[in-house]
Amino acid sequence: MEQRFRRRLQRPLPTRQPRRRFLILCEGKVTEPGYFTELRVELRSRLVDIEVLPECGVPKTLVEHAVERKKEAERQARRARDPFLKYDEVWCVFDVDSHPNLPEAKQQARDNGLNVAISNPNFELWILLHFQDQFAEHDRREITRLCKLHLPRYEKEVPYMTLRPLYADAVRRAEHLQTLQAQRGTPGGNPSTGVYRLTESIQMALR
Repeated sequence: MEQRFRRRLQRPLPTRQPRRRFLILCEGKVTEPGYFTELRVELRSRLVDIEVLPECGVPKTLVEHAVERKKEAERQARRARDPFLKYDEVWCVFDVDSHPNLPEAKQQARDNGLNVAISNPNFELWILLHFQDQFAEHDRREITRLCKLHLPRYEKEVPYMTLRPLYADAVRRAEHLQTLQAQRGTPGGNPSTGVYRLTESIQMALR
């Protein structure tokens, strides 16, 4: 009896496997949240927890909401003495468009340790890069039109499984655009997208 009791004492306690928590707040209510929701469904990983919030408003409002969500998660973690309740990464996903207060939104995100995935002119550029290079500057309507050349039925819902096999090409093209814009002295200029930084961060969490 005493030996069995000692063995139980010596048995290692179960440990909770760490998970990286991602909070993704999206400007739109269909395209962006639909894409990231499908990504979450595909991963189904116990190592990553992804929460997607749609239609959070213009960039400034979106960032303010993200700041509050991050702080609330930190408060909950302190109250429960559970660091796993905090978000490891908070991302704000929005387009350049003609939004007011865009520089202020970006600065507020930096000041509060948030990440931004900005597409210029719009999220559809990220979709288009799965199929082709895009170096010329275009407005959002033209980028959407070019998307429909590859996806004739595309409206707002992203055909995620059609894009998935082309993901590596999209990342390569997006990185190349980022390099080109930096060389031109116009980081974040049209065309460019930071969505790949978010998706690659999620992929890194699985390695």
